[in-house]
Amino acid sequence: MLLPAALSQHVRRGLALLASLLLGTASPLLLAPARAADRLDVRLDGLSLPIDLHQLEAWSLDPTGSRNELGIWLELLDSSSREDLLSLLRSPLLPDRGFALQLLQSWAGRQVLEAVGELFAGGKPGSGVLLLNTLRERLLRPEPIRFVDLLQAVPTPQLTLDLDGLLQLAALWRRQLEEQTLALKQLRDLPLRLRQESETGAKLAAIQPDPRPRAIALTVSHRPVPLELELWPAVAPRQRSWVLLMPGLGGSSAQLGWLARGLAARGWPVLMIEHPGSNEAAVRQMLDGQRPPPGAETLPDRLADVEAVLGAERQGKIPGLGDSVVLMGHSLGGLSALLASGLRPAPGLARRCERALDVIPLINISRLLQCQLQEVPLPELASARPVMLAAVVSFNGFGSLLWPGRGLERLKAPLLITGGGLDLVTPPVSEQLALFLQHPDPRSRLVMVEGGSHFSVVRVKEQEQALWRLGDGLVGVEPVRVQELLLSLTSDFLSSVDATIPMAPQRRSRDGVTAYVLDGANARRWRRRIGP
Repeated sequence: MLLPAALSQHVRRGLALLASLLLGTASPLLLAPARAADRLDVRLDGLSLPIDLHQLEAWSLDPTGSRNELGIWLELLDSSSREDLLSLLRSPLLPDRGFALQLLQSWAGRQVLEAVGELFAGGKPGSGVLLLNTLRERLLRPEPIRFVDLLQAVPTPQLTLDLDGLLQLAALWRRQLEEQTLALKQLRDLPLRLRQESETGAKLAAIQPDPRPRAIALTVSHRPVPLELELWPAVAPRQRSWVLLMPGLGGSSAQLGWLARGLAARGWPVLMIEHPGSNEAAVRQMLDGQRPPPGAETLPDRLADVEAVLGAERQGKIPGLGDSVVLMGHSLGGLSALLASGLRPAPGLARRCERALDVIPLINISRLLQCQLQEVPLPELASARPVMLAAVVSFNGFGSLLWPGRGLERLKAPLLITGGGLDLVTPPVSEQLALFLQHPDPRSRLVMVEGGSHFSVVRVKEQEQALWRLGDGLVGVEPVRVQELLLSLTSDFLSSVDATIPMAPQRRSRDGVTAYVLDGANARRWRRRIGP
């Protein structure tokens, strides 16, 4: 799920400022009666604190000249908080109208905004939809939308900000972050043999001729234009399998070129798919307000892409690449790999999602995509699915709601699933560990990268090409350093599959980056140490 930084910042900052404002100025004066049609009630510990929206608007327009009751109390705020609140109230809530309207049309965007809307209506069923519809209607008008304008436009006698619910939600998010930190501490304490990464493999790869990609346009029946592929031939073919590589949501083949080049240099032919409709170009169109944010609804086309490519390779329409295929992808590409391997969500997804989406899943955004699959008709398993499946590799993979319990038992191939300790999009304990524990194949491995994030796999050559900037807390350790270690681990895993010798559990370190390679026994040991 890709949320615009500006929107998420406005929501978080606005709620936090409003909460601190009200907690710091709760007084008998604020409890004075206000006109019901122009009122925002703040509910805290059963106490309702009404705020006159007209007084709030007057103060925002002229804080020094406004001498109403609310304005007097707002002047007691420290200067920094007062300026932040003024900035929030004066600035357009959603400056990019086209983008905002497209966001409201997306399934995931509606789930988040409706949930936020419930906090502004005391948790009453349907009140979030009322606020959402009001926002959609105001976006169709030419004038800018301010925070107070939106609240005043909601067709209801009064709005209630459920501050109790907001504080509970914040406490839940904080607890989830603390649990993730403690889980990583338990991971460090596992008795794994340390292996210092050698530079020998990298040097040997460096003396090989540099692999060069070849562009292929494949005509497919399900798309109006040919499917763009990028073929990286193996420099010195010595592996039995080949790799079909799929970028994540909003990704591109250029972002994973480092991985394709590295695997090709080590003997694996790699074919990368550029998925129209959910690639980098689609996200640029979203940011320009030309289309809704892509989500799980793109999976049927992605799976049709995979089926078409595998069929074309078998029929000789593209060069023969090997005896068996490794389905590999990042994030949504990893989920595509699992689905293309023949898996489908286990029964009961609606029930699991009802529980999972009881709160806004900002610590595990992948749950929005997983639950959207309730409304996505996935294609039937076709005879063209890969019969000779060598392995599945999922970087920052997810699927805990799709395959609970023993849901991955049907995957008849070894699985490598990787995660990062700083990943808040697909958190390692609730997603990668939970998913890995469902797969009984003794050759499968779970890799956790300390300091890695959801975006560690993505490489952007030029900063100007980035769609948006992310802070260090979201990017984690320098991505290139993480990628070098992931390339080595992925290569070792694929070699172990080809040689039918399981990869040894270990702690692998390279250039200041540490990864933990777990087999089933160590993954279960980690799970027990984390606790319930």
